[in-house]
Amino acid sequence: MTVLPILFRDEWLCAVDKPSGLAVHRGWARERDTAMTLLRDQLGQWVYPPHRLDRGTSGCLVFALNPEAARALGEQFERGEVFKRYLALTRGEWRDPVLLDHPVRADRKGVRVPAATAFRPLARGGGFTLTEAIPRTGRLHQIRQHLKHLGHPIVGDVEYGKGDINRRFRAEFGFHRLALHAAELRLKHPVTGAGFIFRAPLPAPFLQVLMALGIPYSSAEDDGRDP
Repeated sequence: MTVLPILFRDEWLCAVDKPSGLAVHRGWARERDTAMTLLRDQLGQWVYPPHRLDRGTSGCLVFALNPEAARALGEQFERGEVFKRYLALTRGEWRDPVLLDHPVRADRKGVRVPAATAFRPLARGGGFTLTEAIPRTGRLHQIRQHLKHLGHPIVGDVEYGKGDINRRFRAEFGFHRLALHAAELRLKHPVTGAGFIFRAPLPAPFLQVLMALGIPYSSAEDDGRDP
């Protein structure tokens, strides 16, 4: 059984480092194993997902451990009170920060809803940029759609990215995932109200691709600066 790395746990919540390729729960997957079922079996108790990550996205994922905590955490996410910081490997070498306020597609029918994301290029090399993304709203595939709109799609994105780039990374680097990582979450404890910061390290395959492209990176990039 796959064991999810636990970033924090108490009687109310559990934060884990989700690997790429794993759905959060069966509502988005047909396979038996999901982050929800794996953590349930790992902890020996029911768990509740107050938010989600795309299957291809790795990193910080929080579960509530009882219905009361699930309600409180879910309300924080719904009100936009949770700070989320992502790292993405994007096409093109770009330098200027961007605050993009642009509607995104909310469903398969093409209905668009308001969305805003702050982007900050961190380091460049080989025609690509390691980019920080801080969503101001919580729309489906928001970061992926916004980066496509900017002309800097994420490496490995089969829906919004470039097929030739994805094929190159699979063939040249053995990179078979979406290059999007949930590096940091900041929220309030559902009972005490204390502020919590959860951080997940950049996965080894992601780091190896950065090294191959000559893109400098250190954990100092995750400096925990104020949102």
